[in-house]
Amino acid sequence: MKWLAFLVLLMAQASAAEMLPGLVREPIRLDVSPPEGRANLEAEITRPDRPGRFPLVVLVHGTPRGTGADLTTAMARSSPAGLRNAALAFAQRGYVAVAIMRRGFGQSSGRNEENSTGTCTARLYTGSTRRSGEDVVAAVTALRAMPFVQPDKILLLGQSTGGFAVTAAAATNPPGVVGVLDFAGGRGSSAPDTVCHPGGLVDTMGELGRTARVPAFWIYAENDHFFAPALARQMFAAYISAGAPGTLRIAPPFGTDGHSLISAGRSDLWFPSLMPFLAGLKLPTDIVIPLPPLPAMTAPPQMKGENCRRLFADYATVRTDAKAFAVSPSGACGRQINARNQTEARAAALRSCAEFGAGCKIYAVGQTLVQE
Repeated sequence: MKWLAFLVLLMAQASAAEMLPGLVREPIRLDVSPPEGRANLEAEITRPDRPGRFPLVVLVHGTPRGTGADLTTAMARSSPAGLRNAALAFAQRGYVAVAIMRRGFGQSSGRNEENSTGTCTARLYTGSTRRSGEDVVAAVTALRAMPFVQPDKILLLGQSTGGFAVTAAAATNPPGVVGVLDFAGGRGSSAPDTVCHPGGLVDTMGELGRTARVPAFWIYAENDHFFAPALARQMFAAYISAGAPGTLRIAPPFGTDGHSLISAGRSDLWFPSLMPFLAGLKLPTDIVIPLPPLPAMTAPPQMKGENCRRLFADYATVRTDAKAFAVSPSGACGRQINARNQTEARAAALRSCAEFGAGCKIYAVGQTLVQE
């Protein structure tokens, strides 16, 4: 069994090398010490496969919608792979990119302490936001000590509740942090275009802005159905009026909900807009580790509908072996591109496909057609 495990490890390493030549991608664990006590955070690192120290970007996830058991399940299924595309875009430009999971998410230890208080019409967000920021600051402290990290060139990047988390971290002005990237930051979205107490979000940003002195760049898509541009402008106005430095950009619509721009959008849709901000911080902007095209994949012949064709076309370009695509005899489809491993990817792709059709089977795993 030991030899079998060793062989599987070697195959995984070889496959990763073929998928990401010139880069290293691997899971890591971070022992951290937030104010409430020690914790162990799940994380994934993507970095140049070469000697030296590199700027660090810490990527922080959002929170699934939902309540009760459904939310608990969704949080447990969360993975650092959710921001893998963004991590790759930075790693190709010479950054050490580390996606972390806050306490209570994925396989991170510790109890989630981010529940906001108050009813939906009078929700208070500042306490929960500051607690999520504590995890980010603790992760930065641990990562600064790594031998391949430039400890004085650190970016914080957050999506959705992660955007609020990195902003809260920036409000403490951690050592080494030179910039913040907030993609669609917010809290309290209970349904499309529905936010509990938007004024509470504005108040929280005003409070964080009183102490934040790290330059920030915010991006919200025109068709964000979690936090609309109008709300983004109100939050941003409160933030900079309190004294924090920042820039807000409203990006063109993306897909059916622009809230997923950073997690699902190709990097050429959003990275160019960051380049002036990064250049102003004297951080890298150009690709230094180009990657060859992936082998072409043949789409399932029974697949129907423009949505499934688009999903498969995107699937074929995602650089990970921990992905799977499923299809039913009637042409329904499902995929998973943000899994930790192939077992998780298979299960999630089948669950997704089963929502739209019966008899779903796995069609592809990684970049290989299996047609089970």
